[in-house]
Amino acid sequence: MERADELERAEVELCVLRAQDKDQAAFRRLVEIYEPRLLYYLRRFFRDTESPLDVLQNVWLTVFKRLKSLRSPAAFKTWLYQIAHDKAIDLIRRQQRESELYVDAEADVETGDDSEAFENAEVVHRALQELSLPHREVLTLRFLEDLEINDIAAVIRCSLGTAKSRLHYAKKELRRKLEKLTHDP
Repeated sequence: MERADELERAEVELCVLRAQDKDQAAFRRLVEIYEPRLLYYLRRFFRDTESPLDVLQNVWLTVFKRLKSLRSPAAFKTWLYQIAHDKAIDLIRRQQRESELYVDAEADVETGDDSEAFENAEVVHRALQELSLPHREVLTLRFLEDLEINDIAAVIRCSLGTAKSRLHYAKKELRRKLEKLTHDP
């Protein structure tokens, strides 16, 4: 697995360098690599299906425009998620100003034991949706995007201690939500 990760990192760095030199195929490859994961990340911010797609489009447009200014190709992933974070927060603020707040949807969840809850992706996704935005974000970055805590702090633009604390409380809250979802009738 580590070898595959190293190969992907090398491919990404090479694609970034080539895309900075206006290689369209290299930029398309970056989109192929990151778009599904980035869309999943953005869906944690919103409960509707259109907003993440709008933000995703804006993210790639921004990346295309600013890629030349990225100094370290190795920092591409963190840089990409910073842009996505900022674009998502901008849209949320705009939606709040326009009073288009989303409403939580209650979902029926089958009961089961704790081990089943962690294995059941649907239950985990429902529990994630019930968490606050900051908690959903750090859990997604850590466990689904496999970012280190210092990279998470850079993406969400906070101190390392704040990122660690947020991740700790997010895990506790997720566990509580999972217990509730799997034990409530």
